[in-house]
Amino acid sequence: MLSVQMWRRARSLLSRGAWTRVQSASTAARLDLSGIFPPIATPFTTSEDVDYRRLEENLQKYAKIPFKGLVVQGSNGEYPYLTEEERVEVVQAVRSSLQPQKLLMAGSGCESTKATLQLTEKMAAVGADVVLVVTPCFYKGKMDSQALIQHFTKVADSSPVPVVLYSVPANTGLELPVDAVVQLSQHPNIAGLKDSGGDITRIGLIVHKTKGQDFQLLAGSAGFLMAAYSVGAVGGVCALANVLGQELCELERLCVSGRWEEARVLQQRLIEPNAAVTRKLGVPALKQAMEWFGFHGGACRSPLQPLTEAETQQLRRDFTSNGWL
Repeated sequence: MLSVQMWRRARSLLSRGAWTRVQSASTAARLDLSGIFPPIATPFTTSEDVDYRRLEENLQKYAKIPFKGLVVQGSNGEYPYLTEEERVEVVQAVRSSLQPQKLLMAGSGCESTKATLQLTEKMAAVGADVVLVVTPCFYKGKMDSQALIQHFTKVADSSPVPVVLYSVPANTGLELPVDAVVQLSQHPNIAGLKDSGGDITRIGLIVHKTKGQDFQLLAGSAGFLMAAYSVGAVGGVCALANVLGQELCELERLCVSGRWEEARVLQQRLIEPNAAVTRKLGVPALKQAMEWFGFHGGACRSPLQPLTEAETQQLRRDFTSNGWL
């Protein structure tokens, strides 16, 4: 696998058409996705505009943590509530600040294939190294394997950067079927899957069934990061990394080095706070926790509402009872 710098140089030396042909001809130039990626939050002003100053301050703090890169415009970035122009502008702002050796993975998924193709082109043009493409879900009753394979194949065929599939059933009500993942893993421009479902048997099965491909599995949550590593995942895109990034990078280090007993102790302390900022209380809780840990979370964009006092107290208990506050 190529380094980030080598990958970008190869792209810069080729026209888009030539680059696409190189991608289609070989998987040798696949980027290495191993490591921890925080799916960064989007800070807003009191008038619900994107607060680029606070975003930059968060980025400066994240630069001190050994992340593999950042995910921008993932679920925790409130991407469904941003305009297309805002989504692209946020990615461009992050690219201008992000260290050159760090990967920028940009969410470019839309409901239609055509819109996804267009946004993917724009994300690549402003500096995304990889795009994260969520499953279309509004007509989820018709989103069977055939429809999803066609969708992701068309996106990957046209994308000037590698594609990571994104299955997040808690938000979409739709899980990317294993048979679809296995078929899509054979595409030379599909680099891997971010699986946020938390089913370790499924993750292990996907790793097993795609082992003949250059295909990488990323755990989509910190609550099962160690378990995912144990069955072959290479890293994680974890909301909790916005708050406890150094600790999640330490968990990664312990897993990769085979120090499973130490990893187990750390993993157990992360389960409750992770659940609090994901499935239990969601993005408003993540943003509140960021404030406690010295980052700028701020308010969410409407219609998301701030935590109630009772929810805030529960969130604090989930962190303090595990020794984080």
